[in-house]
Amino acid sequence: MIKYLLTGVLAAAVSAGAGYAAPSPAPNSVFTWIVTPDEDSCHTEIELLGKSTGPSNVSLASDGQQVMLKFAKAEMPKRAFLAIDIDKKPYSNLLTRLENPKVGVMVLSDETVAALKKGGSLLIAWLADEPVSARLTGSEQGINDLRICGAQVNAQHRANLAARQEAEARATAEARAKQLADEQVALVRAQKEAAEAQAAKLAEETREAQAQAQAQAQAAETQRQQALADERRQQAEQQRQQYLQQYYGQRSTYPPPGYYRPYD
Repeated sequence: MIKYLLTGVLAAAVSAGAGYAAPSPAPNSVFTWIVTPDEDSCHTEIELLGKSTGPSNVSLASDGQQVMLKFAKAEMPKRAFLAIDIDKKPYSNLLTRLENPKVGVMVLSDETVAALKKGGSLLIAWLADEPVSARLTGSEQGINDLRICGAQVNAQHRANLAARQEAEARATAEARAKQLADEQVALVRAQKEAAEAQAAKLAEETREAQAQAQAQAQAAETQRQQALADERRQQAEQQRQQYLQQYYGQRSTYPPPGYYRPYD
């Protein structure tokens, strides 16, 4: 990632319009186009030198479609339209500050990329306190390699991302299916338990009703037996009374009237 600050030199470089003259480049540094794969793109580091300042590092990165210039600087605006010089000719591109306020990225236009591939030197006036530059020896092959590497890495990244998303979606679907199955099993179990509880309640109520009916039947039978016993006693008593009535009703009064005489 590359960071930069919009300094006084930057303000002059922004005016990549009429009357702009590129500053004379400092002694150029020579670098080797070493392409390094990242997670979803590839990059190569470029070291630029000034006349008196230390080296400034930028990187060219590509995902196979775009070529981006990434850099770092202490401060920078959110967005700016800045120029880089290729063979002393300015090529302006849009710069965007990333989440890290000290890191910026410039997506290079097709015209700028074509100039880089054919150019012999790169100069950036706003990256450091003074213009810094580097030679572009082997840039055509280097940028081609950068794009090819970026395309392959990005394709692999997309494939891995798609596979991971598919695996996550499958795991989510399986988890949801298992949840639904568990919910259905729980529902069936709950329904079964409710049915068993209802059946047990009905059975208990039936037993209680049967016991109550049996108790009522026993009470009714006891009352019937008691009534029969009372009826038998009444009949026996009536028979005894009838017998006494018949037995004593046929005999004369004893002692006969006048049997006892008063004693004078």
